[in-house]
Amino acid sequence: MKQSNHSNSHKGNSQPAHANHAHGGEGKDRHLHNPIEDRLTPLEPLDLGKITSIDGLVRAMARTAFTGRQLGEAADVLEAMALDEDCFVVMTLAGAMTVAKQGLIITELIDRGIVDAIVSTGALMAHGLVEATGRAHFRANPEVSDEELYEQGYNRVYDTLEPEQNLDDVEEVLSHVLEAWDHNEVMCSYKLNHAIGEYLAKHAHGQRGILKSAYEKGVPVFVPAFSDSELGLDTALNNRLRESTGRHKIRFDPFEDLEHFAATLLRQKKLGIFTIGGGVPRNWSQQFGPFIELRHRRLGEKIPLKRYHYGLRICPEPVHWGGLSGSPYSEAVSWGKFVPPAEGGRFGEVFVDATVGLPIIVAAVLERLDKNGKAGSKADQKRKELARKR
Repeated sequence: MKQSNHSNSHKGNSQPAHANHAHGGEGKDRHLHNPIEDRLTPLEPLDLGKITSIDGLVRAMARTAFTGRQLGEAADVLEAMALDEDCFVVMTLAGAMTVAKQGLIITELIDRGIVDAIVSTGALMAHGLVEATGRAHFRANPEVSDEELYEQGYNRVYDTLEPEQNLDDVEEVLSHVLEAWDHNEVMCSYKLNHAIGEYLAKHAHGQRGILKSAYEKGVPVFVPAFSDSELGLDTALNNRLRESTGRHKIRFDPFEDLEHFAATLLRQKKLGIFTIGGGVPRNWSQQFGPFIELRHRRLGEKIPLKRYHYGLRICPEPVHWGGLSGSPYSEAVSWGKFVPPAEGGRFGEVFVDATVGLPIIVAAVLERLDKNGKAGSKADQKRKELARKR
């Protein structure tokens, strides 16, 4: 009976404590705010009749929505990095950007003094050598099968062809550099890329290219996953040739890249990163912050804990796949890689194909830097320094 009475009593009081509150999905009697009083930013219709330049279009897009707004805000971040004389900008490159004919945009960023270091896939640099030595890529015919392309010596990258002969020609360039390499000097990617750039500066007259400009402007180019590229394979072949002819092999040490990159960034007052795609170049560059923290915390080194103040990335990869390429800068803040916005960090993220976003953003920013009243920008200062040296 006691159990029964307890049960009946429980049933009689089965409603939770908040039962007297509305829980049937009813709305509320809202107090409507005035957006002007709340200081909200109004959007503006994009009036093409008032657009007279790429910069004008991008500024107008910043006042719209969705990816258009992202693109406009990204241009503002790149402009801020270019104008900040204390900011050292690392550009990271993944994907087939040189095959897709974006190489001269990167070259222009180097020549203008906007980009101070490059971290790239080796494939992107190798395909860039095709351009820098006067060779071409070609439009793929969708009616030709991949089996036929293989037999004909054409390597397909989505809708574009890289003739195998191009890579053989590039190997001849690399062979000149590798054969001249002193086996007593340990090789790493930035040293090799510097040597390739020097060779191009001497022999590729009338041609522009990433490594050539990087050499001329003193911009180091790092390839963290070096063996995963034509550059790495050509170096491996050269080592086999050296061994077969009784010569010393070239020793390659990737940690020299890491240490030189870290030492370079430690000397800077402020850091920015401009990322195309994701992959190894993005992660290798971003792990600078954790590397410095570990040296400080685990080894007791008295070095400043540095993070990136600016970040701009162009990549269509969504975050929900869980990969690094799609991860937002907010996630990287938790790893100690970026200064959070509350502490002055400034970021732009554009979810679009880089062959669309990169040309538009860079063209707009270059227009801004070329306008009157931009004297004192980092790009202007570097142009003056180069003119004085000449």
